[in-house]
This record gives sequence, structure tokens and C-alpha cells, in this order.
Amino acid sequence: MNSPLSPERHLPSMSVVVCAYTLDRWEDLRAAIASLLGQSRAVDEIVLVVDHCPGLYQRASKELHGVRVVPNEGRRGLSGARNTGVAVSRGEVVAFLDDDAAAEPDWAERLLAPYGDPRVAGVGGFVRPRWSTGRPVWFPPEFDWVVGCSYRGLPERAAPVRNFIGANMSFRRTALLEVGGFLNSLGRVGVRPAGDEETELCLRIAARHPDAVLLYEPAAEVHHRVPEARTRWSYFRSRCYAEGGSKALVSSERGSGPALASERTYLRSTVPRALVRSLRPRPGALRTAGALSAGVSVTVAGYFVGRGRQWASRLAWRPRAAAEPLVGGSS
Repeated sequence: MNSPLSPERHLPSMSVVVCAYTLDRWEDLRAAIASLLGQSRAVDEIVLVVDHCPGLYQRASKELHGVRVVPNEGRRGLSGARNTGVAVSRGEVVAFLDDDAAAEPDWAERLLAPYGDPRVAGVGGFVRPRWSTGRPVWFPPEFDWVVGCSYRGLPERAAPVRNFIGANMSFRRTALLEVGGFLNSLGRVGVRPAGDEETELCLRIAARHPDAVLLYEPAAEVHHRVPEARTRWSYFRSRCYAEGGSKALVSSERGSGPALASERTYLRSTVPRALVRSLRPRPGALRTAGALSAGVSVTVAGYFVGRGRQWASRLAWRPRAAAEPLVGGSS
């Protein structure tokens, strides 16, 4: 599917929701808002949802101009904050930008252009990592999803996909309302490295409208800051494990067929190719191969542990059979 920019085409109105939970990212948040205010096609509304952080709410309300600042009225966490943003926004399209990401000047226009096709229910874009201390020599690009960025293996041109990356995505408002928004049992809460609420949402949209298109448009680009803490092996390991657990939850909600379709392709094609590339002589090649193998193993382990916990929980809550009356007892 092509998605050329067409200034003559009527574009729907757009609200952009940014969710934030800490003052520690204040400078990143300011950069994110500035990038939205500097769009070549002005966005119609910017909504900042503050997730249960009174200090941030007060400072943002006072210092950020051209932004509607609201508190998260739902459950603490990214999913609840996003749902609050959807509820209070007014645009025909609702886009989401992370508080530590900055959009290219033509981002809004690139995201909106494909909505001229009524089949398009959502459009997501490319998330480029901006490493605070440089990419670790061992960190495989195929695992950039660990730091919330687009990874090697995604389409290089506009194409339908199963789901988007949360730092850079948009949906028709009607599609979000029809499926009830993001699932509160999934998604990051504070610094907990969980996720997959975007995948589950996209699967519900596709199930409700089988002919709907979720389009990945890599020309709609944002830059996502990756702090030093996320370049460490400990974070890599914990994020992979959490991803496996999140995939287990999505599988229980939507079925393992659709929930793991992209992952099967990733394991059959993307990872083997990456392993072959890692065997070429270069600095850190063996460490990259080790990270690839370990990343897959830890993610799979997280998935099976998550499934095991779900099965154990179901067994624990299974109604007990009524006791049979004693028969033939003697007195």
C-alpha cells in the first residue's frame, strides 16, 4: 500500500497523547512537546496525561504552553494513562508519542496521509534509537524492540503489520472507542519493563474489523532516547523476560495463533539471519551472537513461566466438586 504525501488531500484532525509519570524525564518531555509544536502540519491538540505524579502535573500545568495537561483518571500505568488521553481528546485520529521521544517535523503529516483510505484503522511509524552513550557493541539491531525502538526485520517500506511500537503510533478514534481502549492488565507501570498492550489492542481491532489495515509507515519517524541504564545486560535480560511474560498474557486473551504469528516469523527468519551476520569477523561479533541466543532463550523462558502461572491460577480457582455422600456405612 502506498501512502504518498498529498497536501491537497483533506486530512483528518489529530490529537497527540503524551503520557508521563516522572519529573526525571522533564527535559525529554519538553523536547517531545517542542517537536509536536514544530510540526509542518500543525497537530490539532496535544494532550499530556500525567500518571499519578502530582509534582509533574503542577510543573507541566505551569510551564508547558499549547498543551492540555490532565491527570490519569484510570489505573496507574501506561495503559490507564493512554485510555485517559483517548477519553479527553477530540481528534478524529489519536496519535501517541512517548515522553522521551521527539518527532521529525513532517511526522504528523506522514502519519495522517494514509487515512485517506477508509480501510486504514491505524498508522504507526519508525522509532529510531538515540543512544545516550552509544550503541553497545554487542547489542543486536534485531533486538532494538528491547529499548522500545524499531528493529531490523520490520518492513523497509509502507506495509500492513500486525501491531505498532507504542512510542510512535496512531489510530482512528472510532476504532479505539469500539474496542474499549488499552487493556489495563498489560503495559508498563513506572519502571517495570512490561509491554505488549499495543499488540493486544491491535489484535482486538483486527478481530473486530477483519478488513481493517494497520499500516506501518517508516517515513513517519521519531527519535527515542535510550538512557545508559537500558544499555546494560541486566536490563536486556529483564526486558526480554518481561516480554515473554507479556506475550503469555496476550496469548491467553487473544489466542496463541494471532498473538504469536509475528514472533514465529521473527524466530524463523530474522534471528537466523542475524546469527549468520554475527559470525562475520568484526569487534564484538561473538558477544552479539551470545546476546541473540540469550535474548531468545530468556524471552521463551518468560513466556512459558507466564503460561505456567496462568494454568496454575486457573486450576487454583477451579470449583471443587461436591463431596459424594457416604454410602454403606455401618453403625
